[in-house]
Amino acid sequence: MTLTVFVLDDHEIVRLGVTWLLKREDDLEVVGEAGTAAEALVRIPALRPDVAIIDVRLPDGDGVSVCREVRATMKLPPACLILTSHSDDEALFGSILAGAAGYVLKHVAGARLVDAVRTVAAGGSLLDPRATAMVLNRLRNGKEDHEEDPRYAALSAQERRILKLIAEGLTNRQIGAELYLAEKTVKNYVSTLLRKLGLSRRTEAAVYAIERRDGLPSRRVPRAGP
Repeated sequence: MTLTVFVLDDHEIVRLGVTWLLKREDDLEVVGEAGTAAEALVRIPALRPDVAIIDVRLPDGDGVSVCREVRATMKLPPACLILTSHSDDEALFGSILAGAAGYVLKHVAGARLVDAVRTVAAGGSLLDPRATAMVLNRLRNGKEDHEEDPRYAALSAQERRILKLIAEGLTNRQIGAELYLAEKTVKNYVSTLLRKLGLSRRTEAAVYAIERRDGLPSRRVPRAGP
């Protein structure tokens, strides 16, 4: 059986390289590619690949959000394999929350990337060993008592509920359904709570909520100013 793959990366040379690598395998077929999140969110549902190889950093968004969106909206979503240049624990946390099946670094050997595609297509889960070790060390060594964060204290009860659902990996649409709110209203709440927490990305808010839940000290420095 041939496994179909979609490649999302904003660098054309990376897309060409990954496509060439996969096309050498008899059981793998690259059915599409994209360089932006917007393009991927249109093409992935249309092509319905078995696996989507997704870069984290994109010019119009991030790959973790793409993974979360396709998994929330497609009846039979692809297994998402996050491919990145950096060992980023926030991206790793975000990938797990978004339902990604794997997370590997771009300097991985070609044979290992091919094996990773086959593994996630078969329903397996894999994480790059160095990235996994980094997160485990953070969890193991970071546990300590932490005081109430004034940023969290500034959140309304509704904003706290939405923050909790963000940490569970829900999209704005799903949060709206859960709390009986319009999707646009949820989007406004998310923007407000990000501002109050001094964060800029949804993934950062998810990690922040997990740190609070697990009693971990926040590793971010609050923004200066009111």
